[in-house]
This record gives sequence, structure tokens and C-alpha cells, in this order.
Amino acid sequence: MDLLLQDALGKPVWMWAVFLGVVVTLLALDLGVLHRKTKVIGVRESLLLSGGYIAIGLLFGVWVWSQLGRQSGIEYVTGFLIEKSLAMDNIFVIATIFAAFAVPPAYQHRVLFWGILGVIVLRAILIGAGSALVANFEWVLLIFAAFLVFAGGKMLFAKERQTDPRDNAVYRWLAGHLRLTHEFEGVKFFVRKADPVSGKLLLHATPLFLALIMIELADVVFAVDSVPAIFAITTDPYIVFTSNIFAILGLRALYFALAAINERFAYLKHALALLLIFIGGKVFVAELAGWEKFPAPVSLAVTGVLLAGGVLYSLWRTRREGGVAQPIA
Repeated sequence: MDLLLQDALGKPVWMWAVFLGVVVTLLALDLGVLHRKTKVIGVRESLLLSGGYIAIGLLFGVWVWSQLGRQSGIEYVTGFLIEKSLAMDNIFVIATIFAAFAVPPAYQHRVLFWGILGVIVLRAILIGAGSALVANFEWVLLIFAAFLVFAGGKMLFAKERQTDPRDNAVYRWLAGHLRLTHEFEGVKFFVRKADPVSGKLLLHATPLFLALIMIELADVVFAVDSVPAIFAITTDPYIVFTSNIFAILGLRALYFALAAINERFAYLKHALALLLIFIGGKVFVAELAGWEKFPAPVSLAVTGVLLAGGVLYSLWRTRREGGVAQPIA
């Protein structure tokens, strides 16, 4: 009991244990019960699963509110919404990777599941590093804020262009240094095949493994925006980490629904760009005004308005244009 009451990154160990217990349970339920067999996940099932993950994430926010107070509760919900929205942009990149590697729909769930585990580890490392930096050098927040404003402006005015993930330098290096199979071997990432010369069984990577690596690499790129964004909302490691992970957990479930209709959310990127500019800008506003923090309710309200506006505008424009987005004049 004494161990559970000890402090770890500003919160008692038992609070971290509750969070980790929920995450492990969800992952075990997903892999061990809901998807024991390889199958294609339909849009309806995807929406139901995603809705369940979002509900659990928000319920955890209610629990955070009850345990840590109103301020922490609002910061958690704001961070959750922002991370969920940025993760949605990641979905469209994942869809491009699956298309480039021609990954069969029945195998995509396995890639996403292990991809999510990798993302959790990566985010834990980045958040830990970010927390240490902010704790020792508070001015780092201003650098994060400036980067977010720059990233948002770049996203807002950048022209859309499709890139083939196989043109990536990492992919070319892996393809040149790994023994690869030419075809998929079911849901396996590695298989042993006989060497045509020696006859020895040698380990070969499959195209599914390359797709997994490219998805992990894509998250590294998205984490560059995501991690500074949440630190601009709160510097509490518990709120930062829990809101990030609960948003990511639902990413896999949401993929199968959004990947099929990604054209309908073509203008969400503009809302995300404005949101990044706002998040970065509010740090400077708070600094100039001499506030300890920018008002959390205002952050939550602006976040909700921008995201809802982006979704509704996307649906309206693409409906008028027959489901295909056109450039904004």
C-alpha cells in the first residue's frame, strides 16, 4: 500500500496503475477476444469500436475531473480532442501506405495493432523527454509554441500532394539490406525460407513488416506536431500521457471507417492548421498577459468550435461536389 501512495511524476503510483490497467485490458480484449481470427473489419463494426474507445476515453476524463479537479479535467478533454483530431490526419497517411504496399484488408488490423503498441512506446519516450525539458527549462514551451504556429501556417497554405512511401530513404535502405519475400505470408512479419544456393533456412521479412515500419515512421513525423501541442495545453505528465494514449488507442478502430470515406474530410486539415496556430498563439498571449495559464475553458471551447467547423464544412463542401473535394478558391 505504501508503494501505491508514493509519488511518480507528480501523481501517486495507484493513479498510474489505474490508467495502465485500463489500457492493458483494452489491448488484451481487442487482440485476444474481439479479433482472434484474421478478418476484414467493416465500417459498421469500426464505428462501433471507435465509439466505444471514445466513450472510454471521455469517461476516463470524468474520472480525472473527479480525482484532480475541474482544471485537470478540462485540460484532459482538450488534449484528448486535439490528439484525436491530429490522429485522424494520420489515418489518411496510413491508408496511403496500405495502398502503396497493397496490404489486403484482412491483414491490416494486425499491422495497426502492433503499430499502435509501437506508437505508445514512442510517445512515452517523447513525452518523458518533453516533461524533463519543460521541468528544467520553462522557456522550451515558447519554442514549442513558435513551432506550432509555424507548422500550422505551413499546413494551412501547403499544396496537397500524394507521395509514394516507397520513395522514402528508410524504405529504400530496408529494401536494400533485408532479405525480403516477394509475396505476403499471411499475417506474418517474418518467415524462414530455404536459401536457393545453400539450402539453409534463412529469416526473411515480408512486405507486411515494411508496411509496419513505414507506419511507425509516419507517427514519428506526426509526433513532432502532436507532442508540442499537448504540452502547450498542460505540462502535467499524467494529463499529457493519458490524453495522448487514449486518443491513439481509438485510432486503429477508427481507421477502417475513415479510410473508406477520407475524401469527405478533405477540409479538416485546414481546421487542424488553425488549431495548431491557436494552441501556439495562446502560449504567447498568456506570456504577454502575465497569466500563469491561458484559461482552460476558452481553449476547450475554441478547440471544439474549430474541429466541429472543420468536419461540418468538409461534409457540406464534399456533398455539394459529389463527394470529391475541390480546392478552395
